[in-house]
Amino acid sequence: MFNLADFIDRAIRVMNVFNRPKREEFVRMARITALGIVVVGILGLAVSMIFNFI
Repeated sequence: MFNLADFIDRAIRVMNVFNRPKREEFVRMARITALGIVVVGILGLAVSMIFNFI
């Protein structure tokens, strides 16, 4: 069954180990994520256009 006390202990342990990313790391992750979204959007547009012209 679900043990709430154990879950809280593990959550506190994770929060103690957790550290916030530096600004450079955050900007790098944001750029990579944005690039991925753009690439997926372009691929989706290309597939949509191909199937519309067929």
